Amino acid sequence: MPYATSSRSPLMTVSGSTLVHAAPGSSRPSPSRAAREGGPYRRLFAVPGARAFTAGNLLARLPMGMFGISAVMMIAGQRGSYALAGAVTATGMAATALVAPWTARLVDRHGQARIAVPASVIAVLGSLALVLSVRTHAPAWTLFASYAATATTPNIGGMSRARWTHLLRDRPAEHHAAMSFEQAADELCYMLGPVVAAFLCSAVFPEAGTLAAAALLLTGMLLFTSRRATEPPVSPLRPPGSALRAVAPLLPLFAALGVMFGAMEVTSIAHLGALGLGAAAGPVLALQALGSCAVGLLYGSLRPRGLTTCLVALAAAMALPWATAGAGSLPLLAGALLAAGMATAPTMVTAMSRVHAVTPAGRLNEGMTVAVTAILAGIAAGSAGAGQLIDHLGPPTAYALPAAAALLALLITTRRGLWSYRFSAHRVREDRPRPRPDHLWPRGRRPDVRR
Repeated sequence: MPYATSSRSPLMTVSGSTLVHAAPGSSRPSPSRAAREGGPYRRLFAVPGARAFTAGNLLARLPMGMFGISAVMMIAGQRGSYALAGAVTATGMAATALVAPWTARLVDRHGQARIAVPASVIAVLGSLALVLSVRTHAPAWTLFASYAATATTPNIGGMSRARWTHLLRDRPAEHHAAMSFEQAADELCYMLGPVVAAFLCSAVFPEAGTLAAAALLLTGMLLFTSRRATEPPVSPLRPPGSALRAVAPLLPLFAALGVMFGAMEVTSIAHLGALGLGAAAGPVLALQALGSCAVGLLYGSLRPRGLTTCLVALAAAMALPWATAGAGSLPLLAGALLAAGMATAPTMVTAMSRVHAVTPAGRLNEGMTVAVTAILAGIAAGSAGAGQLIDHLGPPTAYALPAAAALLALLITTRRGLWSYRFSAHRVREDRPRPRPDHLWPRGRRPDVRR
């Protein structure tokens, strides 16, 4: 006998021929509610398409830490000149500083898939040309020209952050977690990249690192750009405003952070070499990156902090290697570098969030690339400055340079008044134009009713 049920009653449901009594509020939670109940990264990767484009992003990002050391080991091994190898990689970095912002602007204007794939193909061809030039003992100028072609490599980290910003534009908490994850991914790839490259170049053959990096870049970029559903839409009109002008006040900050990164790496390698512990340089530097990676992931689950707070902690942490270098103890130095790495990720996440806040809509990838270019310029300056200090004053004294650079970043921020902002990822930018001030209206044209 069938049971008669009322659609108004929440206490009875019929399943086939069985009457089921259900308590109020015991209905199955919706998928969105279940996602909200998970942790920040579980919610993050519950976004449709997020896992697929992240996999491609990580594959394409790993070569960023491989190309430089692979080129140095390949050229020095075949040509017997570290001076030539260093000059070639320095030329490539200078070319990247010039070309990368233009590539990013084209990506913002025409779309990630239309620009990033051809740009990656050009970079891969440049890498192959470098390998061929080294193998055939071509003139030295061919090495410079080939490696300069790799400057078209797109800023995969900026494109990934732009996708997260598009997908999470109404979910500020998840956006903060996404930016923290991206910073942790940067640290992980720059930690693993040199290790993988050095192993391939030494254990397989000298060109293996460059060839593997080129293959990973192209494969990852194709996988990343194939996820068109998550790609930010391209405005049919040219986006207003200038990314360079908007980010310009932050460039001294990023340059100072770059000096800190470059000086710390060179000084640590030289200091450990002077102690007869050169073989420990790789693991010790990896420990620093590992600390930054771990804290970056943890920071994504916490409330964002102000940039001044992060920079104060960074300046204090960067003084630790300087304070412990004179003791000549590897455990003390490793612990100090670990602490310095742990203070790096929150600073970078918070500073990059400020780039998001000030960059005009439709130019986010360009703004991120300009900031990265300032970091690269600072790394070059920090490496050179640390080398001079090491030669004249010794490695322990050279640790004062990254500590001074962190303090300079703090002074730059407070001097420009950036401390007055809440540097968190949930600052939402309005795309609608702001009302025109009264004094800018022509006489007799000011509307009586204002929005």
